Amino acid sequence: MTTSGTPATGDEDARHRARASRAAARGGLRYLGLLPFLAYVGVFLVFPTFIVVLGAFQDGQGNVSLTNVRALTQRVYLEAYARSLQLSAASAAIGAVLGALLAWALSTANPRGPLRRAASSACAVLSQFGGVTLAFAFIATFGLTGLVTEFLKDHFSIDLFSYGPWLFELPGLTLVYSYFQIPLMVIVFLPALEGLRPQWRDAVHSLGGSTWHYWRHVAIPLLAPAFLGSTLLLFANAFSAYATAAALVSQGSPLVPLKIRAYFTSEVLLGQENIGKALGLSMIVVAAAVMVFYALLLRRATRWWR
Repeated sequence: MTTSGTPATGDEDARHRARASRAAARGGLRYLGLLPFLAYVGVFLVFPTFIVVLGAFQDGQGNVSLTNVRALTQRVYLEAYARSLQLSAASAAIGAVLGALLAWALSTANPRGPLRRAASSACAVLSQFGGVTLAFAFIATFGLTGLVTEFLKDHFSIDLFSYGPWLFELPGLTLVYSYFQIPLMVIVFLPALEGLRPQWRDAVHSLGGSTWHYWRHVAIPLLAPAFLGSTLLLFANAFSAYATAAALVSQGSPLVPLKIRAYFTSEVLLGQENIGKALGLSMIVVAAAVMVFYALLLRRATRWWR
């Protein structure tokens, strides 16, 4: 029996090895689809990050130095960071509150209705609307000779610029940033609102609770991690924004991204590119910290939606 069973066992092992090799080959072919993505991430994210980190700790001769990092403690850079953080926090707060209210309104609409689909599509488009186009739109609307500015001045004797060129300073940037922060909040917060189960509201009502009790003791605690995580995402989005501020602001209201641009484009600051890289490194640290907190809050929020 041993002699007759051995060849069968050997054939079975060979078939197992053949199937395993074919499965491994198919798995390798599936991973080949990741190569374009990995190449894209390597060229446009990993390699530039490596160059920024390396240059931040080098002097003009290429020697290892902390001079660039120490320079960030100067007043001019601290003021730029204060403005960037203030702008990011203000626009994130406005976008989070108004976007959450709009997302709640959309969550009550028919998911397959034309209003819901049109609003969702508009938010997807407007959340990516920025740069020179957005800056020009606000200048043409609320600028010194903008459409709304002239209309209010001619018909109601209201001068929007009686207290200065606010559109080209921090208040104006906050308004412009809120334009794409609000629809972005709708996109990232709407799934959390849709995750609220009707059974939870029914359970509160069956126990004698009101709508206020439902929101106070059930909905708001469940939505709080998702809301805070979405707010952090808006903060990171505003903190790293560059094109809109560069098109709207030239010299006033210095921000960290505009300071970095100055070190790579200004003829006055030639040879000091590594300070710009140190500023870029500090932005990477801030953005990474924000995204870590966002990931922790997102993990906490997803416990209830499983």
